[in-house]
Amino acid sequence: MFVLVLVPFVIEAVGVFWPAIQGVMLSVLNWNGIAPAKAVGLGNYVSLASDPIFITALKNTAIWIVLFGGLSFVGGLGIALLFQSERRGVGIYRTALFLPIVFSLVVTALIWDTFFQPTGILNGLLNAVGLHSWTHEWLADPSTALYAIIVAALWREIGYVMVLFIAGLKALDPAIAEAAKMDGCTRWQQFRYITFPQLRSVNLVILSVLVIDSLRSFDIVWAMTAGGPFNSTQLLSTYMYSTAFQGRQLGYASAIAVVIFVLALGVIITYLVRALSEEKES
Repeated sequence: MFVLVLVPFVIEAVGVFWPAIQGVMLSVLNWNGIAPAKAVGLGNYVSLASDPIFITALKNTAIWIVLFGGLSFVGGLGIALLFQSERRGVGIYRTALFLPIVFSLVVTALIWDTFFQPTGILNGLLNAVGLHSWTHEWLADPSTALYAIIVAALWREIGYVMVLFIAGLKALDPAIAEAAKMDGCTRWQQFRYITFPQLRSVNLVILSVLVIDSLRSFDIVWAMTAGGPFNSTQLLSTYMYSTAFQGRQLGYASAIAVVIFVLALGVIITYLVRALSEEKES
């Protein structure tokens, strides 16, 4: 029994805790990976507070969490409610909606990059229906680039969230919904007062997953715009990468990584507190 606990603990310590501790230690240094490191204390964190690119990346990350996380949650829940019952052809729709998760984020980025090109499918469709004025350089315009990437990310994420919600809906007691239906409750009342409250633990897990996925989003943004144009699509993750491996500022990049870690840790702690409180209540 002791070995079964020790082995995963050692793996977690070596693969997660030790690198995290090293990252915190590195964040108080000024180091380019070659020259001797110089201790700067909290200098890197002070510089972050006045770094306009970091502020932009922080704002974009907040927008990403709200739009990507919120729309994935609402869209996944809505589709799960639509396709939860076993009817003819439902399996085909579920498979079609889940299929994008099979593709890697880089492949997803390549597909949508083609879609959003000036001569791509989207502008072609707009021209075909006479909406010439709506055509746009979606990924080259700082005002639309981030939202175009979010659309691409949603295409992949909503099917995944749908599957999680369907699993949660299958675990609910159908007798309660049937009793509410017999009492004259409308579908909206059944959802609001019966179904959604019963999904509380599932909602918490999915929201936690979405926030963490948002904080570690990197591949699709880097493959589509690499943080451009003019840093308008920088997230904390992409700015950390470019600072570390292009700017060779490893200490500064580690400070950004610590910020990401603290944000993710806050989500995890919130989830554990809520989970423990619910367990005590039950």
